Amino acid sequence: MAEIKNIFDIAGRSMAAQMIRLNTVASNLANAGAVTGDKDSAYKALKPVFETKFADELKRTGVATVDATHVKQVNREPERVYMPHHPEADKEGYVFRAAVDENEEMVEMLEASRQYQNNVEVVSTLRSLMMRTISMGK
Repeated sequence: MAEIKNIFDIAGRSMAAQMIRLNTVASNLANAGAVTGDKDSAYKALKPVFETKFADELKRTGVATVDATHVKQVNREPERVYMPHHPEADKEGYVFRAAVDENEEMVEMLEASRQYQNNVEVVSTLRSLMMRTISMGK
C-alpha cells in the first residue's frame, strides 16, 4: 500500500476510487439492454468494493482514505422476456435481459460524480490557500 502523506494523497486516492465507480456505472449502462438466449451468459451489473485505508494507527492521527480494492458482479437474476422472433430466443421464445437496474445506476453515477467533485473542491481550496500563504511571505 502506498503511504498516505498529505491531503493530496487522500483526495487523489478518493478520486481514483470514484473514477472506478463511474467506470463500472458506464459499463453497466452500456450493457443494460443486452439480451442473450442463456441465463448464465446474461450480463450482470458490476460494483466496486471499497476499503478504508489508514495512514497509521487510527488512535494517533485518524488520517484515512479509501481505495477500490476490486470489482465484483451483483448477484441479481436476469429478467426473462418473451421475444419469440429474437435470433437468440430459446425454444420457448424467451431471452434473458441484463441484470441491470438503470435507475439504480443513474443514482450511482450522480453520487460518484458528486463525491469526485467534492474532492476536486478540496484540492482546489487547498491549492488556493497554499498560494495565499506563499504570497503573504513576499
